[in-house]
Amino acid sequence: MREDLVPVEVLGVRRQAPLDQVVVLLLDLRGRRLLPIVVGVTEGSAIATAQQGVVPPRPMTHDLLASVIQECSAGLDRVEIVALLDGVFHAELVLADESRVDSRASDAIAVAVRVGCPVLCAPEILDESGLEVEEHTAEDEVEEFRAFLDTVSADDFVTGPEAAQAGGGPGVPDEGPEDAGEDDDAGRRA
Repeated sequence: MREDLVPVEVLGVRRQAPLDQVVVLLLDLRGRRLLPIVVGVTEGSAIATAQQGVVPPRPMTHDLLASVIQECSAGLDRVEIVALLDGVFHAELVLADESRVDSRASDAIAVAVRVGCPVLCAPEILDESGLEVEEHTAEDEVEEFRAFLDTVSADDFVTGPEAAQAGGGPGVPDEGPEDAGEDDDAGRRA
């Protein structure tokens, strides 16, 4: 096993706008990086349902593979995301005897979630495609809120009838009672 592989946590599956892509999100806990991997709808659904603990009435493909590995006493030790070639993530299922099975990353992750084995990623993949995760402490959030409070006034929160009486507010025309119901230039009423 490569000693430099980085453990990642499978955070979940999201639909990403504007292209409506399905993305599985892996979090590098050491380096605080997020690795998004675009997957197919079927694979994304397989990962999400396993994370939610949903057990289908009959085994789906990834359930079947996990059962075969278990019944053959092979045991899945870990999943390794080993390469990124032409925009495609490549993975390997590493069995207990260290034998390796080539896999798409999405399928490997779907099986890993089912058997509860670790997912590891090559550091060069995280360096190339990982996104830095911003850390916010409670103090940072309090400071941001204080800065917000310095820029607003009570009038910014006036809505409904009070807004019309106060002479506007967000989305309320500045129209007094004297202007209400005036005729337009043609002299017609609506």
